[in-house]
Amino acid sequence: MTGSIEQGTSQTHGNTRILHFLVRLPRPMEQAWPALATPEGLAEWFTAADVLEPRLGGEVSLRDLGDGQVTAWDVDRVAEYTLRGGGRVRFHLERAGEDGCLLRFTHEFQGEHESEARWRARFERLIDVLETRA
Repeated sequence: MTGSIEQGTSQTHGNTRILHFLVRLPRPMEQAWPALATPEGLAEWFTAADVLEPRLGGEVSLRDLGDGQVTAWDVDRVAEYTLRGGGRVRFHLERAGEDGCLLRFTHEFQGEHESEARWRARFERLIDVLETRA
C-alpha cells in the first residue's frame, strides 16, 4: 500500500482555525502509532517532543507548538495533545486493509503560525518515513 493525502480542509470559527486531514498511511495502525505517539517518532517527521508522558493527563511539550497535556490516549488509535494557549493536535488511526491505515487528523489553533500547506509537507514526510521502514 502506498500512502497519500486524501483530503485537507481548513475552517475558521472566530479566532480559531481548524485544519482537518485524512491521510492514508502505508503501514498498519500498530506500526504507524509510534510515529504519532513517541518522542522519537514525532521528531522524524514533525517536531521534537521534549516531554511526552504516554498516558491520559500526561505532560507534553512539542517544540514548535508549545506545552500542555495529553487529553486523549487510546494506544494504537488516538493521541491528542492540548496545548496551553488554546491549541489542540489530534491523531486518530483507523484500520484500512491489512497493510495500511487511515489517519484522521485535526489541528485547532489561533493565529497564522500554521497552514494547510505546512501540514501537507509534514504528512508527505510521515508517509516517506513509514514507506522506508521494513
